[in-house]
Amino acid sequence: VQLQASGGGLVQAGGSLRLSCAASGFTLDYYAIGWFRQAPGKEREGVSCISSSGSNTYYADSVKGRFTISRDNAKNTVYLQMNSLKPEDTAVYYCTAGSSCVIRDQNYWGQGTLVTVSS
Repeated sequence: VQLQASGGGLVQAGGSLRLSCAASGFTLDYYAIGWFRQAPGKEREGVSCISSSGSNTYYADSVKGRFTISRDNAKNTVYLQMNSLKPEDTAVYYCTAGSSCVIRDQNYWGQGTLVTVSS
C-alpha cells in the first residue's frame, strides 16, 4: 500500500506545476485525498482536499484561485494543478488518503515531492 507524489521541481514565480498522487496496492475511489505541504522551519499545513466522490473540494485561503485539485479514479490518481506560483509556495508537498479531509482521518501519506519557486 503506497502513495506516490510526483511532479515537483523548480519553477519561476508566476509559473505552473502539476503534482500527481498515484496509489498502488489500493484504490483511491473510496478515499478523500488531501495535499499538505511543509516549508523549511514551518509547520505542516493543509493545502487542498477532494472528497471521495469528487463533488467537494477544499482549499487553503493562501492557494484559492491558483490551485485546482482533481481526481481521475480510472487512473487511480489525484492531481494538484498549481498556477501563479509564488516563492511562499516553496515546500515539500505530500498527498494523503483518508476517510475525510480532516488531518486526523488521514490513513496514508505519500513520501512528498519538493516544489521550489524562485523569485
